[in-house]
Amino acid sequence: MKANNKIAEQIKSISDTLPCGVTLIAVSKYHPAEAIMQAYDAGQREFGESKAQDLVKKHECLPNDIKWHFIGHLQSNKIKYIAPFIHLIHSIDSYRLLQEVNRHGEKHGRKIGCLLQIHIAQEESKFGFTPEECLAMLAEGEWQALENIEIRGLMCMASNTDDEQQIGEEFATIQKLFNTIKTSYFPNNDRFNILSAGMSDDYPIAIKYGSTHIRVGSRIFNGE
Repeated sequence: MKANNKIAEQIKSISDTLPCGVTLIAVSKYHPAEAIMQAYDAGQREFGESKAQDLVKKHECLPNDIKWHFIGHLQSNKIKYIAPFIHLIHSIDSYRLLQEVNRHGEKHGRKIGCLLQIHIAQEESKFGFTPEECLAMLAEGEWQALENIEIRGLMCMASNTDDEQQIGEEFATIQKLFNTIKTSYFPNNDRFNILSAGMSDDYPIAIKYGSTHIRVGSRIFNGE
């Protein structure tokens, strides 16, 4: 199957603008396997999904060198479906969920990469730890006994607004928190190095504030 020209063009136009060290995650959650395959043929290897059942179906029928990122709200009873193969879970929003991921990681004999989701947006609908809750959880230290998870960094979503100053302030907050956590809890751990921030409309701002992974869907698959 040849890459759809539009999808290939969009991937190239985005990738060409990214600084070295910034990873593009193609958010494929609303798109069929055929569209993902078109992006794959254009060279894309990292994809983001938000529903466990959809992710499993796509994983089963698409190339096995794809790195799958779970980016939606994760229910504990759905972890078992993705635990055998998931590359990175972006949406850890409680210590209990971290424990459950660890339990399933142990079952499958693997260490599962996780990001702590931080609530920085104004919308109440967003999930995640507050910065204070995240720091308190890390300070308690119980997470250090979880041998089948690996905390790789933080994830956030900015407010859905056209106010670029507000968006910048929110991304500045997550950058500051990332640096605080890195210094306090992972000073010698080179694997704590991911800040997943920025989507189709605001990723250039996120990159200015240290984002290493951007999650882009509509600009790739819808050509927006």
